[in-house]
Amino acid sequence: MTVAVTRQEARRTAFILAAAQAIIGSAPPICISVGALVGYQLLDADKSLATAPVTGFNLGVALGAIPAAMIIRSLGQRNGFVTGAGIVGVAGLVATFGMLHSSFWIFALGMALVGLGNSFSQQYRFAAADNADSTFKAKAISWVMAGGVVNGILGPQIVILTDDLMDPIKFAGSFATIVVLAGIGAVILSFLRLKPKTEAVEAVASSQPARPLVEIIRQPQFAVGLLCAVGSYTLMSFVMTGAPLAMVGCGFSTDEAALGISWHVLAMFGPSFFTGLLIARFGKETIIAVGLLLLIGCAGFALAGIELWNFWTALILLGLGWNFGFIGATTMVAGSYHLSEKSKVQGFHDFVLFGSVAFASLMSGIVFNSGGWESLNIVVFPVTGVCLLALVLLRVAAMRRPATAD
Repeated sequence: MTVAVTRQEARRTAFILAAAQAIIGSAPPICISVGALVGYQLLDADKSLATAPVTGFNLGVALGAIPAAMIIRSLGQRNGFVTGAGIVGVAGLVATFGMLHSSFWIFALGMALVGLGNSFSQQYRFAAADNADSTFKAKAISWVMAGGVVNGILGPQIVILTDDLMDPIKFAGSFATIVVLAGIGAVILSFLRLKPKTEAVEAVASSQPARPLVEIIRQPQFAVGLLCAVGSYTLMSFVMTGAPLAMVGCGFSTDEAALGISWHVLAMFGPSFFTGLLIARFGKETIIAVGLLLLIGCAGFALAGIELWNFWTALILLGLGWNFGFIGATTMVAGSYHLSEKSKVQGFHDFVLFGSVAFASLMSGIVFNSGGWESLNIVVFPVTGVCLLALVLLRVAAMRRPATAD
């Protein structure tokens, strides 16, 4: 009976977090779809910083990772996540204000605040995993990530439907909508509660000695998991950030660019319904490797031509590769630490991850401005190669371990 209640509570928690991800998570697709285009419009002759607002978004996620983990630990999951939703609402107001006053840097600040609020959302997957037993952990992460299927549709569609809402300031209405999304998300998160068992587990965990962070990150499983998470996420951000600029630059409309991002986000989160099952069936390393190979396929299609189908196919493969690579890597990292160590490990993980993503998004604009769309995609090959090599070495080490014991 206790096991059944525990599983039911874990499912309830994962469902609420997935719903919040679907609503509040629509803000990032809005930012990614048109953030660089708005930056391009607000800049003068030098357009090399067009992707800086997207960098601001990713930097906000990176800088907010550790404070978000501390706030959630201090206030509890429900109050902490609601605080994050409130920050996203304020961010929507700031970004809209910046656009209405033609201020590039105020708009970039608003984007950074969206990222700061989103750093709380990045903890959803960990919260779902922490409130689930070992048999449901991977599925719980996948449920939360699957909430992105809705925001993959909702975010770009909001852009298409509201881009002229505050005419003549194009896209201002889209960013104003973020305020509404944050309010709805806060209401959803208010229904979140910790399982009675969780508090007991936390008490037991706190009595267990937590290892130093350095000891944890030296584990091969953690190191390779973090490397693959960073590799998958930074490549996704690097290519995706430049894609709308490339599509518009090749003569396609902003609506076509937004739809391309929509297909991309759907590919990012759609497989999450079964990614957990695939990880349980084939193993984390195999699924991560498949994700990295899909990223290579993305670069191949992008380099094959500049027709609309090239862009959209590349973006779909980019999303699929991110899903398998990142969820697999997240599951690998989640299995490398104890409950008493989760706050500092998750904070460190997200700080490194989104710091790298912020750098990648900034470099995307610089590389695109200097070398074009082709240069962005060539970078995919060495990064995926390093990650694949790390996976092979981890597998070889795991195979040698039993032999050594014999």
